[in-house]
Amino acid sequence: MRITVSGATGFIGRELVIRLQEAGHQVHILGRTLRKGLSPAVLFSVWDPERGLPPLESLESADAVIHLAGEPVAQRWTPKIKQKIRDSRVLGTQRLVEALGQCGQRPKVLVCASAVGYYGDRGDEVLEESAKPGTGFLSNVCQEWEKAAAECGKLGMRVVQVRTGVVLGKDGGALARMLPPFKVGVGGRLGSGEQWMPWIHIEDLARLMQFAVENSSLSGPVNGAAPNLVTNADFTVALGRALSRPAIFPVPLFAIRLLFGEMSEILIASQRAVPKAAQEAGFSFEHPEVYAALREAVK
Repeated sequence: MRITVSGATGFIGRELVIRLQEAGHQVHILGRTLRKGLSPAVLFSVWDPERGLPPLESLESADAVIHLAGEPVAQRWTPKIKQKIRDSRVLGTQRLVEALGQCGQRPKVLVCASAVGYYGDRGDEVLEESAKPGTGFLSNVCQEWEKAAAECGKLGMRVVQVRTGVVLGKDGGALARMLPPFKVGVGGRLGSGEQWMPWIHIEDLARLMQFAVENSSLSGPVNGAAPNLVTNADFTVALGRALSRPAIFPVPLFAIRLLFGEMSEILIASQRAVPKAAQEAGFSFEHPEVYAALREAVK
């Protein structure tokens, strides 16, 4: 298949492109600037989602589009950053859909990233994909983001929105920020540690997105989270074990809010998100257990 990928040079995108190529797919990257070291087999087109439409030639020849582009969420949320987070996802997706509407021959499927932040802070409630959205900045962004992607349904395309949890992998993502204090033995749970922490190994996330492209039975929202859920306290213990370090220094809520401001809401929110849609469609996780996944990610 010919698959166009936006955000392909990011943490998740790099893993995804490698996997798609290994599966024999032809990959066409959309990005702001050409990155050195790309395989000669990879096509590239310039697109800044915040400035205009992607070039139609990058879409008309594609069988599928995977849309990952977006401003990083894990940073202090100033009013300017919040606007960039929202616009990069919502306006970027709207512009992608507008360009797809202009294509003479459209791709059959759009797989669009989303996030478990869609659910907001939900305590111990089990969250299947049919659960109602939550409240708060990130939940509102995710709702607008998914609504923009869903417009492709009116163009006759199948749409899949992958609501990702914390992505575990080498050389990037949330784990890269967690490791320094744990490596020196001062890591610990966040707040009470009782909040549910949906997670997924980066290899499984890339496999899930490929699965979403290749399996026409899957559509709508899909929780990109491993089936064996853990609390933040459980995750902390598993990460300490994986590094052979103690994990006994909890970070109090006031310190989290002081350090991260409003963004702290995503660190202490509880989302017990289960991957019902993916598993019912026949997807199997290669990294279902958090300790084994962390061991592989930090080895």
